[in-house]
Parts: sequence; C-alpha cells; structure tokens
Amino acid sequence: MATGTTGWVLNVTPQNWRRWLLTDTPHSRMQARAGRAYLGWVAFAKNPLAMIGLVIILGLIGMAVFAPWLTQFNPTEAGPITDRLLPPGGEHWLGTDQQQRDIWSRIVYGSRTTLLIIIMVAITAAPLGIIIGTTAGYVGGWVDTVLMRITDAFLAFPKIVLALAFAAALGAGIENAILAIAITSWPPYARIARAETLMVRNTDYIAAAQMSGASSFRVLVGHIMPMCLPSLIVRVTLDMAGIILIAAGLGFLGLGVAPPQPEWGSMVSDGRNQILDQWWICTYPGIAIFVVSLGFNLIGDGLRDVLDPREQ
Repeated sequence: MATGTTGWVLNVTPQNWRRWLLTDTPHSRMQARAGRAYLGWVAFAKNPLAMIGLVIILGLIGMAVFAPWLTQFNPTEAGPITDRLLPPGGEHWLGTDQQQRDIWSRIVYGSRTTLLIIIMVAITAAPLGIIIGTTAGYVGGWVDTVLMRITDAFLAFPKIVLALAFAAALGAGIENAILAIAITSWPPYARIARAETLMVRNTDYIAAAQMSGASSFRVLVGHIMPMCLPSLIVRVTLDMAGIILIAAGLGFLGLGVAPPQPEWGSMVSDGRNQILDQWWICTYPGIAIFVVSLGFNLIGDGLRDVLDPREQ
C-alpha cells in the first residue's frame, strides 16, 4: 500500500480509507479532523431516531430542489372552477383549496420557503450570537455587563411575541419575516457562547496563545469560537423546530410570505374556516410542519449525543 507524505492513501479501497481515518498517528491536521468526523458519523448513525430525522431533512431538501419534477400543477395559479375544494384523490393527491389550487403542489413549493427561512436564520442569528457571547465572556467588565443586559432584555419576552412585534413593524414579506425571526433567535446562542468562553478563557492553551503574541481577535476567532461551535450546532439544530413554528405562526397571521406564494403557515390559515368540512386544506400543511419540526428535533438529539462532551 503506497502512501504520500501527507498520509493520503493512493491504493483507494474501503478498508484502506477506514484505516487511514482511524489511525492513531495522523500525518496532517486534515487527516485528524477527518478521523474525528468519521467517528462522529459512526456514533450518529448508531442512533436510529437521529437517522430518521436525517431522512426527513434530506427529504425536505430533495422536495425543495426537485419541486418542478414532483408536481404537475402551478402552486400559485387557480385551476378551473370545477376543481374548487376537491377532496384528496385523482389528479389532486391531497385535494384543492378554495381557489382551485393543488394542495400537494403548494406543500412541495412551500418547502422552499421553509428551507430558505431555516438557512437564513441559521446563518444570521447563530454568528451574531457567538460573536456577542464570546466577546462578552472573553473581554468581561463593562462590555460583558452591557452585552448581557441587552441579551436579557430580549430573553425577557417570548420569541413569538417579539417576532410578531418586529414583523408587524417591518411589514409582511419573507425578507421581513426572516429578519424578525433572526432578531429574536440570537440571545440563547449568545448565552451558550458566553458560558463556554468563561470555561475556557483561563485554560493553559489560551494562555499559551496569548504568550505567543496572538491578538485578542485571533484568540477569539481562532481558539475560543471553535470551542463553542459543538454546543451551538446542537442548539441551532434543536431550535430549528421552534423557528419553523414561528415562521408558520407569522404566515398564519398574514405577516409572513406575501400571497399567493405558498407557505405552510398561511396554508393552514387559509383552511381554518373550512376545517370541519374541507379538512384537507389545513391538515396536510399542518402535518408537513409537524414532520419537519420532528425531524430537526431528532437530528438535534443525535448531534447532542455526539458533540456534547457532557453526554459522553
């Protein structure tokens, strides 16, 4: 078996890859990280509930990506009047709504809206929280006091109440809905990041970095923030279910995506007056919200078992 100077295996077989990943003497930082990632995946894959959650989320992503090939109807255009309030069956698998639109098509295309909100909130709220939390924990003093009091002010109100207030002030629209949710989602991440920073800021390797001449910015970005990432990843994943529910709540109240664009919360709102007679209008979007929220919770539990050292 031939290997390069960096430890790359040239004779590529599954056995050689596994041996390369699990070696006790990695030849590079990349090999060590790949080995840790592989061990994490093995531990994650042993959790059947976590794998169910992963399948659900992969299904959501696949639905969003391949939406044009999964449905034959336009989700925003009304069909013929004869298609109004059709029950599930025939060409319309999940029935139609009061505007003759296919429910299945609107659920499929609504997955794009849900996925967009999840991604945008995750890449805005989580970085903001980790920056505020690590800065407060590392700098301390009046900076810590000011930043944490601001965080406490946001935590004093339920997320949904703050999100409704910001969405009402900003107006309807997916951009404003994402902004409103992101503004209310960062405080828990800041709290976690601060707690992790307080635990590691006086450790020997942080002192060694400081003695080697590393600036405070480099210590924060290169040494402290990476230590906070595992806990934050778990928290962000678990929070995705709540974010989906908040987005659905905004859509239900007309403060989310502007019609006629499909969004699961607004679809539930559209069918609330016909819930007894035409139950399928709001039932199937509600099931979609439940299933995706469950999927993120299951993945979050699996990641917590893998990434949280207190669980090991």
